[in-house]
Amino acid sequence: MPISINKNSINFGTYSISTHPDGIEIDGKFKYGSYAVLPPQAQGSISGYASGGISPGGVYNSNVINKFAFATDGNATDVGDLTQGRYWGSGQSSTVSGYTSGGRAPPLFVNTIDKFPFAADANATDVGDLTVIRNATASQSSENSGYAAGGATPALTNVIDKFAFATDGNATDVGDLSQTRKGVAGQSSEVSGYSSGGSTPTYTVTIDKFSFGTDGNATDVGDLTDARFGPAGQSSSESGYTSGGNGPGFLTVIDKFPFAADGNATDVGDLTQGVIYTTGQSSTISGYRSGGFTPPQTVTIDKFPFATDGNATDVGDLTAAAYGAAGQQV
Repeated sequence: MPISINKNSINFGTYSISTHPDGIEIDGKFKYGSYAVLPPQAQGSISGYASGGISPGGVYNSNVINKFAFATDGNATDVGDLTQGRYWGSGQSSTVSGYTSGGRAPPLFVNTIDKFPFAADANATDVGDLTVIRNATASQSSENSGYAAGGATPALTNVIDKFAFATDGNATDVGDLSQTRKGVAGQSSEVSGYSSGGSTPTYTVTIDKFSFGTDGNATDVGDLTDARFGPAGQSSSESGYTSGGNGPGFLTVIDKFPFAADGNATDVGDLTQGVIYTTGQSSTISGYRSGGFTPPQTVTIDKFPFATDGNATDVGDLTAAAYGAAGQQV
């Protein structure tokens, strides 16, 4: 394993120990000094995933699980299958597994919670059900649980579902969003879940927030810069991001809002394409959006930095053009 010593870090292959304002940071996951924090499961350091979606050529409900590396820019590979082909599911991530919950497998809406391992490339297994059969939900991940918020049954719903990572099982209804809506982006801080944008059925700017620590309803804590439907959500350790969507018109805008204080989002950059029904993934240092409808479907994987506001760059392709996939990361 190669070792390099730099001014602010020591690197061991793909692992690192670096300086941090409050102490030292180990591999972007553990920070020691005046505090010690585990990052939310909504960030990864190894790989991003896009599961399911609608692909061209008659594959209207794909079961493909795509995987791409965070360490090096490049194309995704097909590493497994969901238990059923579907699109507009939501993606959740524990430290060891990815989850795809709900979605649509025409002509049906489904409540299936699929789970696939991060340690080895493999197919997913059906491990539970959401409380409501639905699609186009927002997704959030705490340290212990996955969440699916809002969506369509096909009637619009405001339900916030929660399911445990430690044991396989069904979700429980733990609260409501401030609005019934679908096509919502999800973000996660260490202590809260966020749901931004969506259709009520009119496009909305609302940023909702609910607590991971106690079950309960979400509150409206701010606005996006544009009302939009079908954007992707990304999460840094300090901010939530909402990228793309239909405003109407396919948007390139990357919005950013703070976790530390409730407030409105600001426009901090652009995607490489105006896109709707795109999928979000987050590493510890960058936000990603993969696939989407431009039109038509696209294979593009975009990447933008968390440390500085700026535009995204095209860093790779999915194995097939698709939109409406669920996103995960490890």
